[in-house]
Amino acid sequence: MKIRFLHTRIRVKSLDDSIAFYENLGYKIDTRKESPQGNQLAFMKLIDSQVFLELAWSADYTAKCPEDLMHTCLGVDDIVEYCDAVEKAGIEIWPSGWREKFTSGGKKMAFVTDPDGYEVEILER
Repeated sequence: MKIRFLHTRIRVKSLDDSIAFYENLGYKIDTRKESPQGNQLAFMKLIDSQVFLELAWSADYTAKCPEDLMHTCLGVDDIVEYCDAVEKAGIEIWPSGWREKFTSGGKKMAFVTDPDGYEVEILER
């Protein structure tokens, strides 16, 4: 039996704002539709991935993500190049001083926070 991880759903306050944010991280929309329950959904994925990030918006839901409760993680070949591009798109990279920290060796890791407070970890792989 073959089992695959297919997607993760996160609730969002604004589907359009979240789509724009994740597009700046390199995601592309695969499918956008309405669920049978009336939720607006956007399935997004990275070019080399088979796993989707499902963004879900519902008029009767208020998205609130407590700090450090959950996060997604992206692996990149060159974290400085990637973070430079993300920062140029207007997204704040943290921790502050990440460029200096990356020159001192060790694990290269940074974070961004999406419009709903979900953290996205960035690792150089």
